[in-house]
Amino acid sequence: VKIYSLHVDCRVTSRFAHTIITSKIVNHANESREATFEVELPKTAFITNFSMSIDGKVYPGIIKEKAAAQKDYDAAVSHGQSAGLVKITGRKLEQFQVSVSVAAASKVTFELTYEELLKRNLGKFELLIKVQPQQLVKHFQIDVHIFEPQGIRFLETDSTFMTNELTEALTKVQNETKAHILFKPTIDQQKINPELDETLLNGDFVVRYDVKSGATAGDIQIVNGYFVHYFAPHEMPVFPKNVIFVIDRSGSMAGRKIEQTRDALLKILQDLRPEDHFSFITFNRKVVEWKSSLLQATAKNVESAAGFVQTLSASGGTDINRALLTAVRVLDKAESLPERSVSMIILLTDGQPTSGETNVEVIQENIQKAVNGKYALFCLGFGFDVSYRFLEKMALSNGGIARRIYENADAALQLQGFYQEVATPILMKIEMQYPENAVEGLTKNNFKLFFEGSEIIVSGKISNELNFLPVEIKAQSHSSDLTLKEAANVKEKEQVFRNQSYIFGNFIERLWAYLTIQQLLEKFISAQEEDQKTLEAQALELSLRYSFVTPLTSMVVTKPTGQQQMELANKPTEAG
Repeated sequence: VKIYSLHVDCRVTSRFAHTIITSKIVNHANESREATFEVELPKTAFITNFSMSIDGKVYPGIIKEKAAAQKDYDAAVSHGQSAGLVKITGRKLEQFQVSVSVAAASKVTFELTYEELLKRNLGKFELLIKVQPQQLVKHFQIDVHIFEPQGIRFLETDSTFMTNELTEALTKVQNETKAHILFKPTIDQQKINPELDETLLNGDFVVRYDVKSGATAGDIQIVNGYFVHYFAPHEMPVFPKNVIFVIDRSGSMAGRKIEQTRDALLKILQDLRPEDHFSFITFNRKVVEWKSSLLQATAKNVESAAGFVQTLSASGGTDINRALLTAVRVLDKAESLPERSVSMIILLTDGQPTSGETNVEVIQENIQKAVNGKYALFCLGFGFDVSYRFLEKMALSNGGIARRIYENADAALQLQGFYQEVATPILMKIEMQYPENAVEGLTKNNFKLFFEGSEIIVSGKISNELNFLPVEIKAQSHSSDLTLKEAANVKEKEQVFRNQSYIFGNFIERLWAYLTIQQLLEKFISAQEEDQKTLEAQALELSLRYSFVTPLTSMVVTKPTGQQQMELANKPTEAG
């Protein structure tokens, strides 16, 4: 069974990436054989389409509500369950895999489409394409087109498998607003060495870029009555931070985890700015405050803290509740902190609460009541023994985010990387305002904090009569209260995309749907039970209308008669 053609065709229009992977396989054997299509795609993406064509007959994947799909599946498959077509395979990826029996001398074409909105992180967008054909492929190519009306500030490609020969197969063409990247290695270039039929192509192919910073009030783009507004201010004064690190030192953290935590904290201490204030709370069954109040990050205090961090050792139970309440109390009673500053709590834990209050619902309630919107809580779950759902709900309910830290050699770097993302708050209380009577279906438009290097995205639908879309942004910076105004000329904006032949016409509408679904699912996590039904119903309706495989939908894949006829593709989630 030979893959004779494998094409990855990716079009990024204004951060929205639309990727089609097409694999053509022929069975050269004189009996029927199994052909497998295996693709790894980003966890942040939604699959929107899949089909296989066997001898000219097309078998499309049909997206349905999850329970309905399961019902179809149960009716069709009387014996045994299939494992499902999608599973999480790494930190950033999930794998879609389907096999089908192909008759002697027959061909099959697999085609998978997925979409995602690229997220700006530390000043870059990243497009990740996983390459693993596991054999030499006669016609292999990755074709990436990027169109960014704001202008492309820089662009780089990076790969874990490049050699000098392979570099020759890579071309990059770029002008002010467009880039085209083509990677098309011949069979000889793909070989590890000339004698062996083994492929070098195994790993990540990454495109990183950033856009030019546009007008002060951000950049608005409009297509077919839908708008998207990007706002990424930069070069602004940084707010001083008041940060409390709440560190789990229970027995399960012993050994490598606590060592890596120490390494990361020592580096993070060096990254604190002199105007920041900080403290540490460590906990097992007991909660220990390093100091009774926050200290300014002077060289002397940082050095003293480093001494403390080096003594961290791990044993005993896990009292998350009391540790976090202690952190809130320290911030509540803090005096002489800079007037305009950002207060945050960063929790690192690797397990379930086992001491003190152990009911996660009660802990969530206690923390939310105590924090009361005053501080941002970030929860880092170390490894897979944590209840990620619990950490995620706590963080999202208190203006922060949760992140999993993987138990690998680079755990200390992961912790530092996370800290860097939140180290430079430059705006707070950001409100993106649009005329109420002219805009509907608005995505989230107020944000607690904005960190240097990230980006705020708001999207919605504008009413037909509108000639100008006025926007007003209100926010607090370290030095003042800001009001930024702008009015976008609807006709002019729509013209920008008119003459771009390779763009799918309703991409801003799909971007809006993608963003809305992601936000509804995120809201669901921290919502009250009575609101969860409505949020789920809205997200489901959009998932079906725009045919996205989300945690609420499944794709039913039907195969030719005589094989296990039906399989399901579900969207796995981090919380499992």
